[in-house]
Formats: sequence, C-alpha cells, structure tokens
Amino acid sequence: MQRGIVFANNVQAGSIEYSDDGKYIFQYDDAYFMNQNMPRISLTLPKTQKRYESDVLFPFFYGLLAEGVNKDIQCRLLKIDEEDDFTRLLKTAGLDTIGAITIQEETK
Repeated sequence: MQRGIVFANNVQAGSIEYSDDGKYIFQYDDAYFMNQNMPRISLTLPKTQKRYESDVLFPFFYGLLAEGVNKDIQCRLLKIDEEDDFTRLLKTAGLDTIGAITIQEETK
C-alpha cells in the first residue's frame, strides 16, 4: 500500500492511498472534516462524506500531474514507470502544484 498526506493551503486535509487490492481511497481527516470553516478540497470530493473509493485515480488528483515532456522528464529522473500515476503523484505533488493542494508521501 502506498499513501500520501493531502494538504490544503498547508493544512492537513486528509490522505490518499492506493490499496493492495487496487483501490484508490481518499479520506478527509477527522478535524478537517468536522471544521465547517474548512472548504472541500475539490468540487468532486465534497465534505458530504468522509471517505471516497475509486478503481481509477480520482480526476482531481490526476489533474495535478505533469503531462507531455515534463512527465517524460519526471519519470526519467525519478525512475518512475510512466504508467504509475499514483507514484508520480506522491513523488511530484509535494511542492510546486497549481492551486492550494499538495501531497506529501507518507513513509513508514
């Protein structure tokens, strides 16, 4: 299982993981979910439920990934399979993303 911590404007908002059975799971942190002042991280991931599951990487998170030549460069430099979008997300969405969301890879 791979897992990352999701931050919204540098506030821990939740976690995203790729489970051993091939499911993508996004879950809001309890404190973030309960705080009415904290916005949803995406229109497609509203705070109406705490946990989301999908067979494919959520489009919102996929949108944080580089494409084209930048994708090629990232994959080559970081030695990531070009088809492994989740590892790419964990390795590249930690600092320089478009918008307020960043993801830090969780290491054990």
